[in-house]
Amino acid sequence: SSGINAEYGGAVEQAAAEIKKLYELFLGVDATQVEVNPFGLTDESEVVCFDAKINFDDNAQFRQKEVFQMEDTSESDPRELEAAQSDLNYIAMEGNIACLVNGAGLAMATMDIIQLHGGSPANF
Repeated sequence: SSGINAEYGGAVEQAAAEIKKLYELFLGVDATQVEVNPFGLTDESEVVCFDAKINFDDNAQFRQKEVFQMEDTSESDPRELEAAQSDLNYIAMEGNIACLVNGAGLAMATMDIIQLHGGSPANF
């Protein structure tokens, strides 16, 4: 790895340091997911997280007040927001018959039957 590190101007060490920081962030904000894509090397040989997605544990809201206050709900479905006020999840789906099944084969067969009889399955 020292050859690769030297070839890329210490990028391996920088990447390792950034990954450690991401892990510390993950723990520090009670994240359930920290997804970086892409994680890259600039022309100046700097390791950078160009874009990231972070999800937070709703159960940690009492510890992470500052994080949760930053939530932007302007693009959220109003039905999801209303459900969240009662600690419920709302998921909008297409279709007129809900289809909750266990297993891909059963799901496909159930969807086929619904469609055969003129319905439109709503799957999650």
